[in-house]
Amino acid sequence: MQAADHAFVKHLRSVLPEAAFSADAAAFLNEPRGRWVGRGAVVSPSSTAEVATLIKACHDRHVPVVPYSGGTGLVGGQVADDIMPVVLSLARMNRIRAVFADENVIEVDAGMILADVQRAAADVDRLFALSLASEGSARIGGLLATNAGGLNVIRYGNARAQCLGVEVVLADGTIWNGMSRLRKDNTGYDLRDLIIGSEGTLGVITGASLRLMPRPAQEGTAMFVVPSPACAVSLLGVASARLGETISAFELIHRQGFEFLCEAEIAHKPPFAKAPEWCVLMKVGLPQGQSPQAALEGVFGAAQDLVSDGVIAQSGQQASDLWAIRELIPAANRRIGAVSSHDISVPISTVPAFIDQGPAVLAKIGAFRINCFGHLGDGNLHYNVFPVRGRTREDHEHQCDAIKTAIHDLAHAFGGSVSAEHGIGRLKVKDLETYGDPAKLAMMRAIKTALDPRGIMNPGAVLRAAP
Repeated sequence: MQAADHAFVKHLRSVLPEAAFSADAAAFLNEPRGRWVGRGAVVSPSSTAEVATLIKACHDRHVPVVPYSGGTGLVGGQVADDIMPVVLSLARMNRIRAVFADENVIEVDAGMILADVQRAAADVDRLFALSLASEGSARIGGLLATNAGGLNVIRYGNARAQCLGVEVVLADGTIWNGMSRLRKDNTGYDLRDLIIGSEGTLGVITGASLRLMPRPAQEGTAMFVVPSPACAVSLLGVASARLGETISAFELIHRQGFEFLCEAEIAHKPPFAKAPEWCVLMKVGLPQGQSPQAALEGVFGAAQDLVSDGVIAQSGQQASDLWAIRELIPAANRRIGAVSSHDISVPISTVPAFIDQGPAVLAKIGAFRINCFGHLGDGNLHYNVFPVRGRTREDHEHQCDAIKTAIHDLAHAFGGSVSAEHGIGRLKVKDLETYGDPAKLAMMRAIKTALDPRGIMNPGAVLRAAP
């Protein structure tokens, strides 16, 4: 494999517009948690044709390509420090291509920022339901490449479920126009689903046909205090029986999250006089004529043996205040400084047992604080381990691998996943090899070899790069 050196960049300048080379390279060579400082020549094409020209040039000269979308990924899929690649930024591919409101479809460039797509959907009285903390900077191409999840998965599904078709530039520069608006198309292999979640290792997503939804006429938010995760799971069952698929979010929050907000001095409005040991933050969206407050009151009344207290938002501002607590917890985590962070999922019914066994597993390694929170509605927990007061992350640096292994072993023992919604990237390649089914890994390697025989597409991400 060849480096994207000065001579190669000079060649690219001869086949691409000068504007493609105007990006500040430093902004594209760091990942959010500071685990890697990447290398590479940053190029920002403005069209699918330019991406194809770039990829073909890299293919012909065996130069690696690292696609860069919004840069918000937390597993190192967007940076490489052991090779000198072309870093392909999607930032200039940020146009809405078409809106088909009657079909509930919007077609966009892959560089569109998620929040901008949400606003475009709202302009035609529709909803693009994908929602996550980084929606102000995350871009559609990266969200699809990692099959991002977020808050609304319980009702609307991951990114994959919200995409009808993709346009992709393959490893040799070929353009596959899979921008279908069809709901039904059984003409062979589902290549869309192959590309979504492949993290730029099979090709670069340059455009997407996205599924829009009717906007709920009315939304409601409530925070319910529960004595345990087991009661939270039972509450989910009660709520689902009463409200069905109108539940769009069902988040589990531990007392440690509230305490970290205070410790990190992050302004918020506590809904209770004393931080509850466990609580659930729930959101519903209902059609016209139905009261979300009444629906949530009904859940509270039907779950008296599970819920000890609760707050049902009576205004948009109250709802925003409740959601701000959930959305600010990751910021508090960053200020405290996690020793080890884990994005895991287990079957929903086993969440209580996983949470119950976690502290005992960690106690064998040392003394820690645990902030466990996340998307209970789909079994996805953010299980983060922190130093006790008076100690720092650096004090436990030598224990990071042991902690990660212990938590991942536990998740695997429950039939879970060590990467629920952030992908594999470079951070979890070894984990995939450790916990992945051998037959699945063999199929993945065969697909990678078939579609990228020269191994230039994001080498080292998802699968270990060939020597």
